[in-house]
Amino acid sequence: MSMPFYVSPEQQMKDKADYARKGIARGRSVVVLQYDDGILFVADNPSRALHKISEIYDRIAFAAVGKYNEFENLRLGGVRYADINGYQYDRRDVTARGLANVYAQSLGTIFTETNKPYEVELVVAEVGEDADTDQIYRLTFDGSVADEHGYVAMGGQTESVAQALKDGYEEGASLEVALRTAVRALEAQDSDRRLEAKSLEVAVLDRNREHRLFRRLPARRIEELLAAGDGGSGSGSPGASSAGKAGPSVDDVDDVVEDGGDD
Repeated sequence: MSMPFYVSPEQQMKDKADYARKGIARGRSVVVLQYDDGILFVADNPSRALHKISEIYDRIAFAAVGKYNEFENLRLGGVRYADINGYQYDRRDVTARGLANVYAQSLGTIFTETNKPYEVELVVAEVGEDADTDQIYRLTFDGSVADEHGYVAMGGQTESVAQALKDGYEEGASLEVALRTAVRALEAQDSDRRLEAKSLEVAVLDRNREHRLFRRLPARRIEELLAAGDGGSGSGSPGASSAGKAGPSVDDVDDVVEDGGDD
């Protein structure tokens, strides 16, 4: 008779972690960063149907990298958690911190008790009354939680994207400057690649709005912001406005933006 094959718990955990990291690294990156009026989310994602960035609740948004079906299940669970708690108690009781704790417990349980871990990383962010009260939590495949400040990069070649963010990030930057910084960081994965508006998924949590603060930005608005961020010098973007005039605010394009987070 052959002897049963033994694998130590330490080796099992290491193998699971390596498996999850490799799966996440195969995907495209997402960056999240603070700007003067809120929190900006930018994903290298040409799909218009499979979103990596979504609304969870009034002031809370979700970004993810990895396997779509796995992080979509987590997103839907987060929406249900927020709706139930907001209805039973008070809408103000639904916080990014509480949601991050729920996700941490779920991911930790999956990682330790199942053969296959989730191949996902998440960011749960809540915009506050000012930049000091913004909350950004990063969750990894094993349920670990990190409280981030300023910016965070996930997925793909994370190290190069994070380094580009570190070099270019400006505290209190305008939306135009923050978006330009995010796109340049995503392009750092491949020096020969230039990301166009149609290849980007962009959304904001805008603290100046009322009630639901999450808004998606359409390609036309992304082009305008990138042109303005480059100085409005007519860089060839279709959305560049003449004479350096700034494009419309996010409020001006409500008729063409798409709300997320609806299940």
